[in-house]
Amino acid sequence: MAQQKLTTFARVRALDGWRAVAFSAALLERMLPNYQLFCELTEYDDGKTCRNCLDLLWESVKSPKSKINFSVQLEKVELLTPDTQDYDNFGVYPAIDAAIGLAAAVNLAKKDDLQGAVVVSKLSQGSVEAYLLASGEATEDDVKAHPLMQFEVEIQNALLDCAEQGGRPAETADALKALALEEGISNIGIDLSADVSDDSHSDN
Repeated sequence: MAQQKLTTFARVRALDGWRAVAFSAALLERMLPNYQLFCELTEYDDGKTCRNCLDLLWESVKSPKSKINFSVQLEKVELLTPDTQDYDNFGVYPAIDAAIGLAAAVNLAKKDDLQGAVVVSKLSQGSVEAYLLASGEATEDDVKAHPLMQFEVEIQNALLDCAEQGGRPAETADALKALALEEGISNIGIDLSADVSDDSHSDN
C-alpha cells in the first residue's frame, strides 16, 4: 500500500545538517525583505546586520571550514528583534517573524536546535496567513486556498525538492537561493526589485 505523501513540515523535519541550514536560509531570503522594509519605514535599524547574518549562514553551507562566531550573530539578531508594543503598524509582525526565523536558523547552524528549519518553515507560512487575515484578503475558512498561501506551500516544496537532491553544498546553496528569489517577491508579496538593502540606490 502506498505511503501517504509526506506533509511539508514532515519533509522539513527530515532534513539534516547543511541541507537544513540551506533550506532555512532560502526561506529567509523571502522573509528578510519584510524586515528590511519595516526598518526603512520606521527607521528602526538599517537592516544590514540581519542581512550580514543571513549571508554568513550561506557561507557556512558553502564553506564549512569558515570560522563564524554564530553566538555573536545570535546576540545581534536578538537585540534587533522589534517589539510589538513599540509599534502599531502591521509590518512589525512579519519583521519579527523574519528576525525569529533568522535566530532559529543560527541556532540550527550552531547545532543548538536541530529542528530550526521547521521553526523557519512554520514562521514563513504563519507570516503569509497573518498578512492575508490582517489585510482582509482571506478569512480563517479560505486562507489555505488563497493564491499567496498556495504559492508559499509550493515554493517550500520546490525548495525541499532541491535540498533533498544529492548535490554538493555550494551548488545546492546557489540553486536554493536562486529558486527563492526567482519570483522577485517576498513571502507576503513585497516586490524585491526595490531592495532596501541595496547600497547603490540613490536618495533622490
